[in-house]
Amino acid sequence: MAQTIYHASIEGAQHGAKSLSQFLAYAKKSGAAGAQPSNYMLQGGNGFKSAREIKQTFQKAKMSLDGVSAHCPFWVHTSAWTGTPSIRPFIPPDVAKQSPEKIEQWSENYLLKLLDLCAELGVKVVPMFWGVAFGWELATGYPWGFWAGGDFDLIKEGKERFASKTAKIRKHANSLGIVLAHEIHPGTAAMCADEFNMLVEICDGDKSLGVNADPSHCWEGESWQTRFEKVGSRVYGCHVKNFTIVPNVPLRKMEPNWQGRAMQFTDLPSGDLNMARYVELMVKIGYPQRYCAIMGRKSAPLVVEAESAYRDLDATSTNGIQYVRDHLCFPLAAGSFEDGMGA
Repeated sequence: MAQTIYHASIEGAQHGAKSLSQFLAYAKKSGAAGAQPSNYMLQGGNGFKSAREIKQTFQKAKMSLDGVSAHCPFWVHTSAWTGTPSIRPFIPPDVAKQSPEKIEQWSENYLLKLLDLCAELGVKVVPMFWGVAFGWELATGYPWGFWAGGDFDLIKEGKERFASKTAKIRKHANSLGIVLAHEIHPGTAAMCADEFNMLVEICDGDKSLGVNADPSHCWEGESWQTRFEKVGSRVYGCHVKNFTIVPNVPLRKMEPNWQGRAMQFTDLPSGDLNMARYVELMVKIGYPQRYCAIMGRKSAPLVVEAESAYRDLDATSTNGIQYVRDHLCFPLAAGSFEDGMGA
């Protein structure tokens, strides 16, 4: 019997208003087989819930724990040095009042504890993204001539900053056998495949540096095929998300309203991307095989992160889960379709 290599899962960060048990109940009812809760859903009291409590919650819901989404605290950790106020929604109010150095230290301690919890839970893949380690000038990607001068070199400084600031976290992840799966994404330390490979190079090929694939962030010149083939051997996580580009609207427009933006996330069936071709590419580059090997699973999650500027979030996510379940979780080919011809 042919093996189904994928199962439908869901990202928890967008559903933060729900408790862990509420989130799992919603995911189960929507048709998901697993879930990827956010780090916030695992918090309790003055710290994290126990691994035992979290496991029991998943067991009661009859759901698999597919990973822990930790995008926000990792982004805070590598962005705090810039002094940006945009980190405040993701940290306690009393911490937000502290200096960038103290916020960074708090974030590092938080992440080390989170990695310990993941290890207890048997989670070896942590989807996340590194913050603005190279500064906001480089994050714009604008090709002006002010990235280096007589006494500064922002790219060189950024490389040194990333390697040093992440060293302790990467070392701890390696000691636990955990992969930190960076989502190549605008406004992060690696916004395209070449930049991610640069991070790997400056960190001497560090094994903890992985990739969380997400095709919906490939809308400024690098296709998802090009991006994920370049970093294929490091892909350990997989989000399923779609988008559309509204014509004649500037991509860089400072528009806070999603409905007014040029790039808009959509429900999975109606966006511009062919999701079936995307998950086939994930097979080609070895994502499901790699995930199953490190996590000890028989199938890999296709983690729905469907969002929409127009549709209700829960309805959009439910539609996405069912689309993945019904259209993308296919049995893997055991050989060529030509094998049986003429037999």
